[in-house]
Amino acid sequence: MQTGRRVALDVGKARIGFAISDPHSILASPQEAEPRNDTSAATIVARIKQHSDVVAIYVGLPVNLKSLSTESTKDCVLFARELQQLLDIEVRLVDERFSTKIASQKLSTAGKNTKQQRQIIDSEAASVILESAIEFEKRTGQLPGSSVSGYRFED
Repeated sequence: MQTGRRVALDVGKARIGFAISDPHSILASPQEAEPRNDTSAATIVARIKQHSDVVAIYVGLPVNLKSLSTESTKDCVLFARELQQLLDIEVRLVDERFSTKIASQKLSTAGKNTKQQRQIIDSEAASVILESAIEFEKRTGQLPGSSVSGYRFED
């Protein structure tokens, strides 16, 4: 596994959850979420570029339980493609099903109620996505998910 930080994003309509690993990909740490607006991609790129050692970017891909595309899928892929155009690091799409539910369970276990979770759930979900991606990469030696540049919508 290549040494370097990995970033995961949970792209939503209101916010973009952000998580980053340490350089050895041992810990996935949720960071402050970004409000979603017209400059979100540039803001995320600036945050990623604060770390010169980022080697992978994973964007959670929201598909339904039948693995079919939804409006959220299309929105997420378009955002990921915009990121890819602004970065020299490959952007990978990874399945994010159940990441928000797992994140909510973690936060509930930590004593956070639904209202307290609202502002941090997206970044906690990004952390779940990142943990899963890192685990897959360590276990298989392969990059998880698929390249955003080759993604085709399935309806």
